[in-house]
Amino acid sequence: MLGHVPDPDLVARLRAAGCVFAEDEAALLEETAGSSAELAAMVERRVAGEPLEHVLGWAEFCGLRIEVDPGVFRPRPRTEFLVEHAAAMVGSARSGGSAVSAVPPDRPTVVDLCCGSGALGVALATMLGEVELHAADIDPVAVACARRNVGQVGGQVHHGDLFAPLPAALLGRVTVLLANVPYVPSADLDLMPAEARLHEPVATLDGGPDGLDVLRRVSEDASRWLAPGGLLLTEASDRQADAAAGVLRSAGLTPTVVSSAEHDAMVVVGAALA
Repeated sequence: MLGHVPDPDLVARLRAAGCVFAEDEAALLEETAGSSAELAAMVERRVAGEPLEHVLGWAEFCGLRIEVDPGVFRPRPRTEFLVEHAAAMVGSARSGGSAVSAVPPDRPTVVDLCCGSGALGVALATMLGEVELHAADIDPVAVACARRNVGQVGGQVHHGDLFAPLPAALLGRVTVLLANVPYVPSADLDLMPAEARLHEPVATLDGGPDGLDVLRRVSEDASRWLAPGGLLLTEASDRQADAAAGVLRSAGLTPTVVSSAEHDAMVVVGAALA
């Protein structure tokens, strides 16, 4: 809210509750609340530790407001790099670059697996323009949320485990597979911030003993769904990147690891044979 000065008492209360960006949060809460009673209820939820995005009902991602319901994984700012890199690779192909050799010039096919709110697919569709967008998640709460977001850009959301609910007509046609799968090693879950541990489903965080269990499942089937030259993009931690690249290589994809200091993010890309 440009030029808005939030209530200093509200700012002080949020700061006392541990909100690092208390002034910004106070302004957002005041902007979003429809009444003083609603504001009071929202503040109570935030002070109690509920994530700001769940309290507001939306998260900012790639310049968009994405609806995020309580209990749905919140899109992280660092994941913007994954989407931006996917868009750059498709743009390179359209201009004659070597990436994604099979990209249709006008309407690439994008799939967002483990989609949560659908933020990644919506953001990429917005960047690229006309796409055929499909998203999938096993959590019915996430699916209901994603349908509101993905529907805004003409996409479809499917309820089920990984590739299982996708239309068979997509086999061999997927240009970009966004697979922001859970990648936190199980032993590290207790080290995560309380906002994640207490307010997001553990299934959206837990990647198994080394954090790569879900990526292994995705990579096993990825080549069947990807178009020739199509791309799988996934996020990883610094310490996992080489192992994640090995998972994609073992599945017949050609891996590349890219990073962004600005976003503090690491993305592993697997390209299908052209």
